[in-house]
Amino acid sequence: MIIAIGGLHGTGKSTCAKALAKKFNLKYVSAGEMFRKIAYEKGVSIEELSRLSEVDKSIDLAIDEEVKKTAEEGDVVLEGQLTPWFIKNKALKIYVAASKKERILRISKRDCLTLEEAEKETLNREASERKRYKEYYGINIEDLSIYDLIIDTGLFSKDETIKILEKIVKFAKSYFKGDN
Repeated sequence: MIIAIGGLHGTGKSTCAKALAKKFNLKYVSAGEMFRKIAYEKGVSIEELSRLSEVDKSIDLAIDEEVKKTAEEGDVVLEGQLTPWFIKNKALKIYVAASKKERILRISKRDCLTLEEAEKETLNREASERKRYKEYYGINIEDLSIYDLIIDTGLFSKDETIKILEKIVKFAKSYFKGDN
């Protein structure tokens, strides 16, 4: 079974993806973690790496190729904004949403930033990503029509959100039985 989880930054993609991978004994792969690792290795901020990625396609392409390769192996939860578009196999595609206010608050806490810093960095990064994804792949990440399910994590607690998703995945497993 392949589960692809997309959504903007701070919506709870990683939290949901890790929980589902653990519950269903699936591999977990995060495009965002790959991006953060590259930023760390280059000694730049995530926002700076986003700007660099606007002129150097190789950063995004390397991450995207790794995601595609992992999807082909099956039995995985893939987390990242573009992962649903790259999966050629049958997959459960989930979009995780939250209000801008909630997302900025979560990012501020997670990254130890002021609310103002978190908002500026996040909105700049998302603008860069929208531009790159449209230019590199012709993908409009605001088009949610490719998703099977959209869940607003701001409406539920973390545990409630995960329980809802677990029930949906259990139900959907029969549809994906025998498929990678």
